[in-house]
Amino acid sequence: MLLIFEIMKMTVRIKKLTLLFITVLFLISSAFIMHWLEPEMFVTPFIGFWYVMTTVTTTGYGDFVPETTIGRIFGLILYLVGIGLIGIVIGKIVEGFGIYRKLKEEGKLRYKGKNHYVIIGWTNKAKHTMNEIMEIDDYAKILVIDSLEKSPIEHERFSYIQGDPTDIETLEKANILAAKAVLIFTRDREFNPVTADGQSLLIVSSIESYAVEMNKEIYTIVEILKEKHISNFEHANVDEFIIADEALSDLMAKAAVDKGSSKLIMELLSRRSGVDIRKIKKKQIWGTYNDAFEDLKNLGANLISDGNDFNILSKLGEHIPTEAELYVICSKEAYEKIMKVR
Repeated sequence: MLLIFEIMKMTVRIKKLTLLFITVLFLISSAFIMHWLEPEMFVTPFIGFWYVMTTVTTTGYGDFVPETTIGRIFGLILYLVGIGLIGIVIGKIVEGFGIYRKLKEEGKLRYKGKNHYVIIGWTNKAKHTMNEIMEIDDYAKILVIDSLEKSPIEHERFSYIQGDPTDIETLEKANILAAKAVLIFTRDREFNPVTADGQSLLIVSSIESYAVEMNKEIYTIVEILKEKHISNFEHANVDEFIIADEALSDLMAKAAVDKGSSKLIMELLSRRSGVDIRKIKKKQIWGTYNDAFEDLKNLGANLISDGNDFNILSKLGEHIPTEAELYVICSKEAYEKIMKVR
């Protein structure tokens, strides 16, 4: 018993893969040994393996039992060694799941998914944006990069990477090259626009440099506090800017002049309205803007612009360029119908 106890202690310290190999080898060899010791009872090695597995897992059906003394002695060895070995293996597996969960919560695991949205900087605005994305896209997966000790939330479509977003290793762990878009937020309670925008510029420059090095394109959206800083971001090839201060000021001014307009804009931006602004590509059946306008109207969508050009109604008879970027206002159901049109 002391010898077995010492063997068990040594087994616990063995590496997981080595222990798994030893366990499999022990179970298979035991099956052949039982077949060799009692060929009449255990006609094939597979029947021997059946007996070994029902023994070490304490199932004990009793359909096959050793009849000789030597067979029963080996059965006792299976009880003492096999059951202990299986118990240690199961314990190692449970321990492995625990370690995996801990590393995932701490954001130390590499993300292997694709077509995900990467949010850099966990803020109240970032949380709201995440909820909006998940509401708009039922299959959206969100990955957040921040320096928090643990993942801020638990969700089946949410992942977390702890690290410095200007570090290439962190960007690689986030699999940022396979992301649909990268959203960079200013930290909460950051009142210095120079410091905030400077930090965002450093992050986006690191991302774009990494993309150029890997010969890839990454769609970046950055929150900026001051409009005068846009020229600095344009050199970093940022795709879209969201100007926090100016956006609020513009909305306030619009509400003052055209009373109630802010409610309309906020309702359109919110998922509560049931409609969203969606970007679609030109379909083969659309020759002119009027073709698209009428077809989309029948599908329950309103064509509002081609890129930044909102003068659609004034050029309905014009031909739609192949590279046109059409924007519509529609419900999720209408958008799904539009995507089926060729």
